[in-house]
Formats: sequence, C-alpha cells, structure tokens
Amino acid sequence: MSRLSFNAGFTLLEVLVALAILAITLGALIKASGSYANNATYLKEKTFAQWIAQNKAVEYRLAKKFPPIGSREGNITYALQDWRWRVKVSTTDERRLRRLRIDVILSGGNFKKSLVSLVAFVGQPL
Repeated sequence: MSRLSFNAGFTLLEVLVALAILAITLGALIKASGSYANNATYLKEKTFAQWIAQNKAVEYRLAKKFPPIGSREGNITYALQDWRWRVKVSTTDERRLRRLRIDVILSGGNFKKSLVSLVAFVGQPL
C-alpha cells in the first residue's frame, strides 16, 4: 500500500504570515482612505470660502461707491454651512484706489486662521 502525502495545504505559519501581510495592507488602505476624505473636505471648504471672498470683492466693485476705510464683518449661509467674512479696507499709494483684504472662515472659527484671505482693489468711480 502506498503512503499518501498530506502536503497539499498550507501550514499554520504560512497562514499567519499571510494574515499579517493582509492586516498591514488593509491598515494602510484604511489610513489612506481617511486621509483622502479629510483632504476632500478641506478642499471643498476652501473652495467655498474662495467663492465667498470673490463674491464679496465683486459686491464692492459693483457698489458704484468708494468704500470707506475700516473693517466690516458679516455672516452668510453658503452651501448649507454658516460662514463669517471680514473685509479690511485700507488706502494705497494711489489715492483713487482702495485695497480690500477679505478673510473668510467657517462660523465659529478664528480669523487668525482664515480658510481664505483674498486681496482685491477697488477704484473710485468716475
């Protein structure tokens, strides 16, 4: 009678090594997915903040009046989120030109860490 060999399967050590490799790979994939989701959220918020700042600059340009020097703040709901904006109007070397610095943050944020800071210029209407 011939002897049958039972070497057709994997050893316990081979299975444990394969599981360890799989666990490390899945852990890296999960971490990369989480990082991607965080970056996507940040970029979405930054894009919306940029649009809000650009809209505010256009409002000043279309107002047909020379903006007074000083600072103004306000709130806006945009893309189902609450935002805060601040516009600082200052002089330039050209007396008929004003500099606008527009900062936008999420409501509850701090202007020291604004999502977007846009600089625009508005000329005195003729």
